[in-house]
Amino acid sequence: MKRWYYSDSISVFKSKKSEEILGHLSTRNEFSLESTQKRAWNEEIALLKTALDGFDGQLYFEYTIPRMGRRIDVLALIGPVIFVLEFKVGESTYNSYAVDQVVDYALDLKNFHETSQPHFIAPILIATDAKSHTCITIPAPHDDGIFPVTCCNNSLLGSVIAGILNLSAGDRIEYSSWEIGKYHPSPTIVEAAMALYNGHAVEEISRSDASAQNLSVTSDCISSIIQRSKASSCKAICFLTGVPGAGKTLVGLNIATKHIDKQSELYSVFLSGNGPLVAILREALTRDKLVRERTNGKKITKGSIMSEVKLFIQNIHHFRDDCLADETQPPIEHVALFDEAQRAWNLEQTAAFMQQKKNKPGFQISEPEFLISCLDRHPDWAVIVCLVGGGQEINTGEAGISEWIEALNRSYPHWHIHISSKLFDSEYGAGEVLERIKHRANVKLVDELHLAVSMRSFRAEEVSLLIKQILDIDEQSVQTLKRVSQRFPIVITRDLQQAKKWLKQKARGSERYGIVVSSQAERLKPHAIDVKSPIDPVHWFLDGKDDVRSSFYLEDVATEFQTQGLELDWVCVTWDADFRYTDGTWQHWSFRGSKWQRIHKPERQKYQKNAYRVLLTRARQGMVIVVPPGDKDDPTRMPEFYNDTFNYLANIGFERI
Repeated sequence: MKRWYYSDSISVFKSKKSEEILGHLSTRNEFSLESTQKRAWNEEIALLKTALDGFDGQLYFEYTIPRMGRRIDVLALIGPVIFVLEFKVGESTYNSYAVDQVVDYALDLKNFHETSQPHFIAPILIATDAKSHTCITIPAPHDDGIFPVTCCNNSLLGSVIAGILNLSAGDRIEYSSWEIGKYHPSPTIVEAAMALYNGHAVEEISRSDASAQNLSVTSDCISSIIQRSKASSCKAICFLTGVPGAGKTLVGLNIATKHIDKQSELYSVFLSGNGPLVAILREALTRDKLVRERTNGKKITKGSIMSEVKLFIQNIHHFRDDCLADETQPPIEHVALFDEAQRAWNLEQTAAFMQQKKNKPGFQISEPEFLISCLDRHPDWAVIVCLVGGGQEINTGEAGISEWIEALNRSYPHWHIHISSKLFDSEYGAGEVLERIKHRANVKLVDELHLAVSMRSFRAEEVSLLIKQILDIDEQSVQTLKRVSQRFPIVITRDLQQAKKWLKQKARGSERYGIVVSSQAERLKPHAIDVKSPIDPVHWFLDGKDDVRSSFYLEDVATEFQTQGLELDWVCVTWDADFRYTDGTWQHWSFRGSKWQRIHKPERQKYQKNAYRVLLTRARQGMVIVVPPGDKDDPTRMPEFYNDTFNYLANIGFERI
């Protein structure tokens, strides 16, 4: 299906009557057509018929960007340039949101549309009633071929296009070849959730290039298990593994949206113990749907939308509490997807919580075993999908994936088990337990249940490998960095202000940036970083550049607990003395009272290492790492606490700024 409402060559467009063009646009429009939209299209058509006089090219009205859930007003392919035209009909000013919007469109085409990538892309914002200037200076394009956004009114559009063409050498774009170019987006988890919730297929919003595991294959594999389980009235559990950022959560959200049918009473739920992730996804889906519904003229409240969203995405602990309220009744959902299943609580943590918070002193099973028991209450069928990340445990009481396997072995011999073939790898900590279920009749190893390539960074798929090598003190990191740095900039510095400047220079449009630190980084206070000052992750991740609570202000920082499962485009990781490179190994420290104390317990050391793994894999496009210089006059921040860490990173080959 074509991704635009109407297309013609400029010459044919100019020869057609405006009513005919408007008819094409109205026919393709999927929403109720408001009079304001008709007026906007009429004015755009009239404006372009004048502004494009003397140009030869191809026009595309209402070009869809699935990843963003938006449509570009007009794309114009003229000579070697793709012009992205965003019209603000009747407006006299160029607000910052509109500027970011048109830049975002240009970035989306450059990053994700294969036949747009080789060409110049010029974003232009047209406020039709803005004051006229005698001339506009056209800036040179960035290194990637995207021009800085040009703002103009209707009378200057033609001269702006001519000015950009004068700066753009190259062959004319072949329209027919450009039109069939594939779109390989890599959305953030928030963007993906909104797109899926609004009916887009996972294929539309995920990459499908040869270097990445096709998410649709994994989704189809799980869907077929659900369908077979329902048809044969049996119960099944799937263990999906993947490297950080590979798309496990995206698969979970996709399955949850596909397997909801109220008419046939089929319900699915996406469950996560990650409170910030749940809150952010709920708020993002609610805000997005509220805007869409009100734009289409519907009177609806934010509260009513949030109530609907809460059924789809739930906190795993709230789901558990609902099942505790009536221990015989099955939940309404037949399909439950557990995000970050390795973080479910072990028996000790669950028992302590039940005794202290729920007044249930006799509760003596782990969270995984209890959650399986809830779905097992269904008399016919049920499916559990466990989304498992390796090396992701960051908190005391997290059971790891082995407890899920142990629970199945102990109490649920009738459940069918579908295991990722990579679950035996050491980073998942389940190999020994898995050996003990090999005798079961209904155990299957499934290659399609592993996502091998990180998709968080569409610029460099090996970022997660590089971070693993750095944390493992693996000499191969030097060679991996050489490959990664060709497309994914990572720099190091001793100066936090320099790092902030670097972030702001790199980010364009609404690309989000922010500072992340370890939750144990308590001696960054001299740098105005206080990990004990809690942030609201909803504001930090979702609010705009004009909100002091957002990540854009570079004042509030997020820790591994607020960022796990989420991502930003550009990240500043500020390193403290809690995790130090010393004498060829990592040392683990905790700040207590007024001094650092060495951590010796292997479990706590693992959590701390994993915390830095989380922090160092949050970026989609690039990262700056700050290792402060310390202060010889402050015994808690001595330079030697930091110097070896910085030198270790420098010797790997990171560029210094």
